[in-house]
Amino acid sequence: MSFPTDIEIAQKAVIRPIADIAAKLNIAFDDLELYGKYKAKLPLTLIDEEKIKKAKLILVTAINPTPAGEGKTTVS
Repeated sequence: MSFPTDIEIAQKAVIRPIADIAAKLNIAFDDLELYGKYKAKLPLTLIDEEKIKKAKLILVTAINPTPAGEGKTTVS
């Protein structure tokens, strides 16, 4: 059984405009700081402080090197 490569998965993805996603989450368009059609920053005022107190954070601190050897210094 073979698995699809990262590029195959990415090519099958359907990209939706971030404004459409924000609208479904009831985030006003004026609150978006757009970086093109598919990326945006949100103001910190939209964060619910009560949810943060209950949340847990997981940091990923390693990157596997590519076959070309890129990323080795991050892992070592």
